[in-house]
Amino acid sequence: MVEAWYMDESQEDQRAPHRLRPNRAVSLEQLRRLGVAYRKLDADNYETDPCLKEIRRVENYSWMDIITIHKDKLPNYEEKIKTFYEEHLHLDDEIRYILDGSGYFDVRDKDDKWIRISMEKGDMITLPAGIYHRFTLDENNYVKAMRLFVGEPVWTAYNRPADDFPARRQYMKFLAEEAQ
Repeated sequence: MVEAWYMDESQEDQRAPHRLRPNRAVSLEQLRRLGVAYRKLDADNYETDPCLKEIRRVENYSWMDIITIHKDKLPNYEEKIKTFYEEHLHLDDEIRYILDGSGYFDVRDKDDKWIRISMEKGDMITLPAGIYHRFTLDENNYVKAMRLFVGEPVWTAYNRPADDFPARRQYMKFLAEEAQ
């Protein structure tokens, strides 16, 4: 089961857990109210998994690829790690399915505080268009993930501030409606 918590303000190694003391856990329901969707799948059988096939059909995830983030596997590794950790948003949902290894997605809550979501093998996450977020490896320094898209992939990240994009305004409207 996925684990999430509010982060401390430390500027130390981004790959560390950065838990508040005492820990402030975040539930799946709290993530859902931020528009973040989570599923647990069978990563050992992703190529033939009927659940993944059904998710892709229902959600219209017609395009996918697999990325391995490790210093020996990813060209321009150091540059990519820095880019992934820059706070940004996308104009489309971001869907990631962890096939092996582990890492962290950080998302902003409605009060602009960081929530860290620990992702490991079998975890699938959908971050809504317009949410500010970032990604980092954890201390294991390795993750293999499936990236899914509706239609052709769009890789563009818009670093904060990016509040004038329609996707951001739509996301803020969603948060306001969830708060009622």
